[in-house]
Amino acid sequence: MTAIATALDERRTRLTALGAALVTVVLWASAFVGIRSAGRAFSPGPLSLGRLAVAVVALAAIGSLRGERLPSRAALRAAGPALLLCGLLWFGAYNVALNAGERRIDAGTAAMLVNVGPVLIAILAGLLLHEGFPRALFVGCAVAFAGVAVIAVATSNHTTTTEGVLLCLASAVAYAGGVVAQKVVLRSLTGTQTIFLCCVIGTVACLPFAGGLVSQLADAPGGSIGWLVYLGLAPTALGFSTWAYALRRTDAGRLAATTYLVPPLSILLGWAWLDESPAKLAYLGGALCLVGVALSRRR
Repeated sequence: MTAIATALDERRTRLTALGAALVTVVLWASAFVGIRSAGRAFSPGPLSLGRLAVAVVALAAIGSLRGERLPSRAALRAAGPALLLCGLLWFGAYNVALNAGERRIDAGTAAMLVNVGPVLIAILAGLLLHEGFPRALFVGCAVAFAGVAVIAVATSNHTTTTEGVLLCLASAVAYAGGVVAQKVVLRSLTGTQTIFLCCVIGTVACLPFAGGLVSQLADAPGGSIGWLVYLGLAPTALGFSTWAYALRRTDAGRLAATTYLVPPLSILLGWAWLDESPAKLAYLGGALCLVGVALSRRR
């Protein structure tokens, strides 16, 4: 009976982690559309600061309602540099780079490029977290980066679009480093504590953009402000919380593979909401990226 109960508990844990990951995927897919929409009124730095500030307030309220306490000094020391690294990379650099990239390319193409991140996460997790290296990992890397090259060629007729490709790739690198660092942090802190503190770190890093945010808020239409608030509440406060919940219960590399559902959802939402879609050749590049990610996670 004990073995059966243990098996049922493990199955329940896997299913709840998968459910949390799927919530994250949907919210993060909508973020690419939200960034494009809010980016019409807010430049990259102020948009990052506004989004993170909203998330900090929301997470503080959630933590208070749930009776969450701030971590002890011992827990903070255990989290150490990994916490700072996660906040700076994923909540600071990633946001600014992606916001800047999406001013130059459509939401669907941006999502396809950022989705190279899971391959990088698999490599970093194998090196730093000792999660191992599947035999197909390096084949997957080659295929994924071939997809990036195809996307770059498909969008190379505009120099600003090429810059957008590079910015989205930079955000993918920051995303990968942030996920691996977060996996270490979650050994010492709860998911809510981790996301709250990372948002605070990202907000502090983006404070130089405070003047721009104040001036742009004064001129921004209500719709753009609404998207900024949405980005802070849904993809950031809720989406990162469900991600942390799932990450605490599964391997970083395997969980990251679920994000290859983000690009097709982003393309669908971008077409429905913004009436935009990637260049035709970019679809081939995106498909190669997804195949590469899938290959990299084969056992």
